[in-house]
Amino acid sequence: MKKHNFYAGPAILPEEVKRKTSDSLIDFAGMGLSVMEISHRSPQWVACMENAFSLTSELLCIPDGYKVMFLTGGASSQFYMSAMNLLDESDVAGYINTGTWSAKSIKEAELFGKVKNVGSSKDDKYSYIPKKLDSEGVKYVHYTSNNTVFGTQFQELPDVDVPLVGDMSSDIFSREVDITRHDLIYCGAQKNMGPAGVTLVIVKESALGKVKRNIPTILDYRTHISKGSMFNTPPVLPIYISMLTMQWVKDNGGVKAMKLRNEAKAQLLYNEIDRNDLFNGFVAKEDRSMMNACFGLHDDSNQDAFLDMATEAGIVGIQGHRSVGGFRASMYNAMDIESVEVLVSVMKAFSEKYG
Repeated sequence: MKKHNFYAGPAILPEEVKRKTSDSLIDFAGMGLSVMEISHRSPQWVACMENAFSLTSELLCIPDGYKVMFLTGGASSQFYMSAMNLLDESDVAGYINTGTWSAKSIKEAELFGKVKNVGSSKDDKYSYIPKKLDSEGVKYVHYTSNNTVFGTQFQELPDVDVPLVGDMSSDIFSREVDITRHDLIYCGAQKNMGPAGVTLVIVKESALGKVKRNIPTILDYRTHISKGSMFNTPPVLPIYISMLTMQWVKDNGGVKAMKLRNEAKAQLLYNEIDRNDLFNGFVAKEDRSMMNACFGLHDDSNQDAFLDMATEAGIVGIQGHRSVGGFRASMYNAMDIESVEVLVSVMKAFSEKYG
C-alpha cells in the first residue's frame, strides 16, 4: 500500500530525489565512493556546493549584495545567531509572536539586545496573524512566515518600514518572496527543502559588521561567507539532498509552479474541512497555512476512530502537535495532490459513518 506522508518534519521528499540519493550513497559523481565519505575539498563536491548556491539564488531571485550560506544547527541555532550578528546591545529588535518558534526566537534575542513585541496572536491561542504592528524605534522586525504547530501563515510580508528577518523553515521555496525586504532569511531544511542537518541562511552583506560585540569565529556569518560555507566540514549529505530537491523544484516549474501546486492541495483540504460538519478548522480562514492544515473534530471522542480509518488508507503523520491536539496535515512541495485526495476521501467516509 502506498503511504501518504503528512508528517510535519522530517518531512516528505520527492521520489526522484530519494532515488538519486540512494545511488549516491554507493557511487557519487562516478567516484566509486559514497557521498558520505568523500572529501569536501574534492572537485566533485565543490561543484555540488556551487550548484546548491546557484540553485538557491536562481529559485529565490536573490539580488546582488546578498550571500547564501549552508550551516548547521537548525533554525534553533539561528534564533540566537541572527540576533548575535545583527542586534547590538543598544538596539531594539521587533518580534512578531505567532507561536512556538517565534516565542523561542524572542527568548534568544533577549540575550543580545532589547526586544519589542510589535504584534502577537497569543491572546487567541495563536489562531491568527496579527495585522496591526507597532515597529516604531526598532532596527528590524523578525517574523516566522509559516507556523507549523498552529497552522497559520503570513499571506503578505509584515507591513513595516524597517528591514525584515524571516524564519522560513517550513515554507521556503513554496512561493515567491521579496528578498530585498529582508536583511536575513533562515530556514531549517527538514520541512520543505531537504533532510535535517543543514540550515539555509541568506543575508544582506551590508547588514553585517555593525555590532560592537566580539562574535565567536564560528558564529560570525562573515566567517562562513568568506569560506564558502566550508569553514568547517559541511554536512555533505543533507546539502546534497537539498541541492537535488532544489533541482527538482526547478525542473517542475520553479517556485511559481510550486505555489500553484500548493494552493490546489490546500484548497482541496480546506474545502472539505469547511463542508464537513464533523470537522472544524483551528485558525482564521484568511491566515490558513498552505503547508500545515490544523483541524479537529467537534466530537473529540471519535478521534481514534478517524485515525484508524486514516491508517487503513495508508495515511501517516496527521496527528496534531502535542500542544494543540487534533490533526495536522502537512502538505509540503513534494506531496502530490493524490495524497490530499485520499485524506479527503477518508474524511467523507468518516462523515458517512459517524455523521
